Amino acid sequence: MSPDAFALDLDGLLALLPRYASEGPRYTSYPTAPVWKDDYGPDEFAADLGHEDVDSSDGLSLYVHVPFCQSLCHFCACNKQITRDHGRALPYLDGIEREIESVREAVRVPRVATQLHWGGGTPTWLTPEQVVRLYRALSGAFPLREGAEVSIEVDPRVTTDEHVAALAECGFNRISMGVQDFDPAVQEAVRRNQPAAMTARLVERARKAGFESVNFDLIYGLPYQTVESFERTLDTLFDLAPDRIALYSYAHVTWVAKQQRGFERKDLPDAEAKLAIMAMAIRRFLDQGYVFVGLDHFARPEDELALALADRTLRRNFMGHTTQAGVDLIGFGPSAISELRGSYAQNMRDVAGWQSAVERRGLATMRGHRLRRDDLERRWVISRILCHAELRAREFEEAFGRSFRAAYPAELEALAQPARDGLVGIDLDGSLRVMPAGRLLVRNLAMPFDAYLPEQQRSGERMFSKTV
Repeated sequence: MSPDAFALDLDGLLALLPRYASEGPRYTSYPTAPVWKDDYGPDEFAADLGHEDVDSSDGLSLYVHVPFCQSLCHFCACNKQITRDHGRALPYLDGIEREIESVREAVRVPRVATQLHWGGGTPTWLTPEQVVRLYRALSGAFPLREGAEVSIEVDPRVTTDEHVAALAECGFNRISMGVQDFDPAVQEAVRRNQPAAMTARLVERARKAGFESVNFDLIYGLPYQTVESFERTLDTLFDLAPDRIALYSYAHVTWVAKQQRGFERKDLPDAEAKLAIMAMAIRRFLDQGYVFVGLDHFARPEDELALALADRTLRRNFMGHTTQAGVDLIGFGPSAISELRGSYAQNMRDVAGWQSAVERRGLATMRGHRLRRDDLERRWVISRILCHAELRAREFEEAFGRSFRAAYPAELEALAQPARDGLVGIDLDGSLRVMPAGRLLVRNLAMPFDAYLPEQQRSGERMFSKTV
């Protein structure tokens, strides 16, 4: 998408902001995790893993959650355990190996892995030797197909030359670095002091080691950020030329991350300043030749993420936008989520509880959800809106055997105001086209199709972050 095709009317967006600034899901799954129930446990997950209506040529996507971090970043709402006691790695690795063995036994149709991703926490909190041990356990149970995407999230502050060498030896070919902001005042406020030179050095080492893709994570809306300060961060970023960029909106979710309560409201950019930072960043990414993949992801035109957008194989899961739509995902480790073609399963969040459950049962599933026909339809619809920025009514009819407009009249009526606001175009058959400004509010456009959301909103319980 060219800059001209994505011309942002900042004044127009500011006028619309009060209408669309609401709490809503990020739709890394549908139904969203609060819908899942604890009557889905290890037995149900094992049964779903054992389905035989799959082909041995169908790939698998594997995710490993490494929950440990050496220090606390105050913006972070991820599931993590802050510790400098590296002795905790050994029982964790024992547990992961037990879990891998149990999953492999449950999977009746052997398949190779086409994707592998490690997140956290901080995967490089593990020593290089432990990284190799974990990789061998996974690849031994689920061999990686040639050319598989093998990626890892790292913290430049703890990732050594030895880590990079070990990762390259294992076959990792994509690396994602937490940056957030290069401004020293912002870094100090969020307790993540990471000089730009440190990040630059890791980028250089990763590229020399043969990594094909480098991703940077940025966050806008952090304390003390301004348009001018974030412009300077982007100047530094463009010098380093990452292949992908994730530009996340800071989620002030103090009911999840209590340490965020230390951010005084006066330190956070207001809604207008936050939108201005976002709009400036998007314009600059496009000027630099990045493709707006969707929601908060940007990539070089030749990157697999941009190619997946072009050929409509983009998918969305709890890791954000990724490639290989339709591939089963199996998660390992505390809080890890699995997404099979007909169900979701999530592990226990607490490290000790997860370890104990794995020791006893081999699996540590704490909740999940089996999808009904209505769930499958709505997941398809929401995925098309978020991943393709369009929905073709003809494809819906081919997939589900009924008219899209006839199936969702109330939901389409709920999009009438966004259509008048220029966020979405609606054809006579109900086909949807997300307009440029609508791509920044795409969560709002998906929400009318969420059958569970009205009850969640009536409950008054805080579950989701702000959509803008």
